Amino acid sequence: MTRTLAKSHRAKSHRAESHSAESDRAEADDRHWAAVVAKDRSFDGGFYYSVATTGVYCRPSCAARLPKRANVRFHATRTDAEAAGFRACKRCKPDQPALSEHYAAKVAEACRLIEAAEEAPKLEELAEAIGLSPYHFHRIFKAVAGVTPKAYAVAHRQKRVRDTLERSTTVTEAIYEAGFNSNGRFYASSAQVLGMTPTQFRAGGANQTVRFAIGECSLGSVLVAASEKGVCAILLGDEPDALLRDLQDRFASAQLIGGDPEFERLAAQVIGFVEAPATGLDLPLDVRGTAFQHRVWTALRDIPFGSTASYAEIAKRIGRPKAVRAVAQACGANALAVAIPCHRVVRNDGGLSGYRWGVKRKRTLLDREAKS
Repeated sequence: MTRTLAKSHRAKSHRAESHSAESDRAEADDRHWAAVVAKDRSFDGGFYYSVATTGVYCRPSCAARLPKRANVRFHATRTDAEAAGFRACKRCKPDQPALSEHYAAKVAEACRLIEAAEEAPKLEELAEAIGLSPYHFHRIFKAVAGVTPKAYAVAHRQKRVRDTLERSTTVTEAIYEAGFNSNGRFYASSAQVLGMTPTQFRAGGANQTVRFAIGECSLGSVLVAASEKGVCAILLGDEPDALLRDLQDRFASAQLIGGDPEFERLAAQVIGFVEAPATGLDLPLDVRGTAFQHRVWTALRDIPFGSTASYAEIAKRIGRPKAVRAVAQACGANALAVAIPCHRVVRNDGGLSGYRWGVKRKRTLLDREAKS
C-alpha cells in the first residue's frame, strides 16, 4: 500500500513538473513571437526562428514577410535550427555575424587602442585604424558604447589617475603616468575626475565632507548622501543602521554629517523621486566608478522610462558583447538607486534576476514605471 501511494505521488509530481515546463515554454514562445512580429534587433543572437513552409531559419529582425504563426518554430542556437533540417535565410544571413556584432567588434578594437595609448588618439587616427570614415566611426562608437570616443578616453584616463594615485610616490608622478601633459591640465579637471582633490583621494577621502539623511518610503529605508560635487549615494534597505554602515565603508576617511535641516530638504526631494521616478531628478550627481562601470551606467541611463534591457543587450551597446557578467557586476556596484536605473536590466527571457536592493523592490519599481 505504501509503495502504491509513493508511486502515485511521484506520478502526480512528474505531471505537475511537465505542466510547469510546458507553461514556461509557451510563455517564452509568446515573447519570441512578439519579437519576430516587431522585428526587434535586440533579440538577434538570443534565438532563431524557422518556417516550415520555406525550410529556412532567420534572425528575429529578418525583413522578410511575416510567416504564419502555425508554421514557426523557435531555436536557441543556429546549430539547433540546422540540426532540425533548416537552412540559413539568404536575406538576414543568420549564419553570419550580425552587422551590430561587426560594429561592436570594431568599437571594442577602438577601445583597446584608446586604453593602450599614452595619450588619447585623435578621432581620425582611430577611424583609420579600424577602417571607417571619421564620421561613420564616431556615429557607431556612440551608438554602441553610449559615449563618444573622446568621453571614453577621458573616463579611461580618470581610472588611470585613480589607480596611479593609490600606488605612486607623488601626485605629480601619478599625473604624468596617467597621460596628462601638465599639472595644470590635470588640476583643472581633478574635481570631476576624482570627486575631490588628489591629496584627499590619496588619503582615502580625508577632510572631505559628505552630508546624509535617512528617510522612509514605500520601498523601505532610503539613505541619501551628497558630496560638494553632487548626490553620491541613494541606498535602499530594511535597516537604517545597515545603510549607514554601507555609507561609512564607502567614505571611510570622510567626515559624515547627518541631521542637517537644509540637506534633509534635498534628501526629501530625492526620496520623492524614488517614490515617483517619472518626475525626474534635476540634481547634480557625483558618480564614482571605473571607466567600464561608467560606460555601463551611461547605457543604463539611456534605457527609456518604462522599458527594460537585458544584460546581454547592455554588453552589446557598450561594445563588449562577451562581458555580460561584468555588466551584471557593474549593475551591482551602482550606489545611486533609481537615478542610475539598474532595476531596468533583466534576463534575456525577460525574467527578473538579482538586484542589489532585493528583487521585490526591483519588481515594484518596474511595475510602478509600467503604470506611469
